[in-house]
Amino acid sequence: MKTCLIIQTAFLGDVVLATTIVEEIHAAHPDWQLDFLLRSGNESVLAHHPFIRNIWVWDKTHRKYLHWWQLCRQIRRARYDVVINVQRFFSTGLLTVLSAAACTIGFDKNPLSFLFSHAVPHQIGAGIHEIDRNHALAAHITPYKQAFRPRLYIPSEVQQRVAHWQMRGPYCCLAPASVWFTKQLPREKWLELLNRFPPGFQVYLIGGPGDKELCNWLRAQTTNAAVDNLAGQLNPLESAALMAGARMNFVNDSAPLHLASAVNAPTAAVFCSTVPEFGYGPLSDVHTIIQTPETLSCRPCGLHGRKACPQKHFRCAWTIPVEALLQTLGQP
Repeated sequence: MKTCLIIQTAFLGDVVLATTIVEEIHAAHPDWQLDFLLRSGNESVLAHHPFIRNIWVWDKTHRKYLHWWQLCRQIRRARYDVVINVQRFFSTGLLTVLSAAACTIGFDKNPLSFLFSHAVPHQIGAGIHEIDRNHALAAHITPYKQAFRPRLYIPSEVQQRVAHWQMRGPYCCLAPASVWFTKQLPREKWLELLNRFPPGFQVYLIGGPGDKELCNWLRAQTTNAAVDNLAGQLNPLESAALMAGARMNFVNDSAPLHLASAVNAPTAAVFCSTVPEFGYGPLSDVHTIIQTPETLSCRPCGLHGRKACPQKHFRCAWTIPVEALLQTLGQP
């Protein structure tokens, strides 16, 4: 029986998309022990994953590099057979090299990739999805020719915690926030959607603790009485459980989009400054991509979004018609 460590210490959405590697390796080698290294704050999303034996947590908020060194020593003592590094940064590249694993796999854009057993080309664009890039890593130890879908597993106790919201009748979820300003539909657009929402639907505003202010504003400003603010009340896995039962989930190009994909929930995904061609689009069976109908020479302005529109006009967001969002509910 072999042991394998998967390293993805970026944002929540990146961790969710990396579960495609877990699915693929488990399908090929069900007797392998799989461990996962992620950043603190993201561990709850994989806490109940049936294929993951151990979760390593890197606390980047307190004594970041001391904790990195402690992790490095612990991982080296674990003597993994395989280490797969999904990131392209020096810190995780060095950890991969120092792990002393017999087989190390990572992207060629990592500055230490020349020391990996396998350095895999990392390509962004041409519609290559992130799960395809991740599959290129796993393919060195599996026989499969295409990527598996990301997947989260919802245990009964998590399902029970969201059941009382699900039993109130048909509902939709709206995750209005993003880490990056230019990835986020303006709050005035979200407010217009809420005010024009068709009757018969409960709407749940979801997000992390940092999203409460925006969601509080939307709840206070909307004329729609069927809007509840759950931001900060649910952890990521609970949010995914709630999204799984929704008639539609309205999201930006951000982590909730990938939560929806991992539970195959219907998704209306809004892309402002970024584009689906980067490889982070929705994967659910029922999904709609919503973006500006205008051709803008400045779009996309970056891979990860920005804190402000470089051109000061933010037309990639302001020109998105709310009608396109309403149409996902069968409304004009």
